[in-house]
Amino acid sequence: MAYLPRIIDQRLSRLLRGNPVVRLEGPRGCGKTTTGLHHAASAVHLDTNTSMVELAQLDPDRLLTGPAPRLIDEWRLAPTLWTQLNEHLDATALPGGYVLASSATPPDYRRHTKGADQLPVLRMRTMALAENPRCTPQVSLAGLAYGDRVNKVRSPLSCRELAGEAVRGGWPALVDASIEQAIHYNTGYLHDLTHTDLPAASPTRHQPDRIGQLLASLARHTSGAVSLAGLAADTHTAGEGAGRDTVRAYLDALTRVHTWEPQPAWQPPLRTRARLRHQPRAHLADPALACAALQLDQDRLADDPDTFAAVFTSMVVHDLRVYLEGTGARLVHYRDETGLTIDAIIEYADGGWAAIQTSLGEHRVVDAEIRLHKLCEERLDLDQTGQPRFLAVITGATTGHTTRSHTYVIPLTTLTA
Repeated sequence: MAYLPRIIDQRLSRLLRGNPVVRLEGPRGCGKTTTGLHHAASAVHLDTNTSMVELAQLDPDRLLTGPAPRLIDEWRLAPTLWTQLNEHLDATALPGGYVLASSATPPDYRRHTKGADQLPVLRMRTMALAENPRCTPQVSLAGLAYGDRVNKVRSPLSCRELAGEAVRGGWPALVDASIEQAIHYNTGYLHDLTHTDLPAASPTRHQPDRIGQLLASLARHTSGAVSLAGLAADTHTAGEGAGRDTVRAYLDALTRVHTWEPQPAWQPPLRTRARLRHQPRAHLADPALACAALQLDQDRLADDPDTFAAVFTSMVVHDLRVYLEGTGARLVHYRDETGLTIDAIIEYADGGWAAIQTSLGEHRVVDAEIRLHKLCEERLDLDQTGQPRFLAVITGATTGHTTRSHTYVIPLTTLTA
């Protein structure tokens, strides 16, 4: 089967040209192994059988020896490899030596891998729509920051077809799958998450039913602000809510398996006295997991505009993260006490910024545009933040253009890195 190119490919290649080791991390099933193999000259897979992990303890040099770059897949299953790897690096720290891939971070790995956190890391996610063969990327996110305009772009997907992509998700294994097969896959993924992945990623005693309740709560709050207190009240078994410490432990475990990726709040200087809200927004690793937790199929999602709008916002955030990974940019959101919310703020590494609002339908684009300009004209201290690189509304509609106020309207399926 031919390799399906990923946006992260160029960034991984660049890091390998300048570093002896690169970490590649992300949720199980997002394509790390396939991408790692595409860039590697040799590989060893520690998750293929238990004997490989045992061999890593007995003869780590055997696993580390091979043509470079060498992929060590699921290397965290044998964290003592790090000691031997350090010796290899001390002997010859040539660029492009190793790709260390992992889907989970065991709770005690830092005890065995001091210094590994200093290695360059790329966070790999499930496929963005730009990587989907059914979409036609036409607008470059990087180009927008340098003055590119948006003119007469068109999405190949209808709103209902977009709902199908939301339910399917960006798992490479599902590129050619039916919607029904995708729903079965995502439901099984949640089951494995609650019964296998999380117990292995945390020393805390887990209750699968309660983890399922938490995932359902996070799904209901998709793209919305969340707090430990709210999640604890919403996570219950037999009528009893979970404690904050329990929820915190579960969220930590979800973070360790790269399934929970909250979106932090922006804290810019303001020209008004309106207080900022600091709660993060809820996002799972793929919006399809939220759909599976809520038992939504394509028709139910397409017929529920409020839920679809929240899931669509999560799709936008997911894809923006894919496009920004490895660039040094940070993705946050804005919310203040007056109720003004902006779905995505890009903070560039050089201090610049851009603001993006989502709109599932074309009829909400004007409202989204007004919010963006209210942020700039009434809230921010632009003397300190500087002018935005661009303002954009990312939509689920089929056409894109530039408005009279120089705001870009971009169908999500036409956007790429």
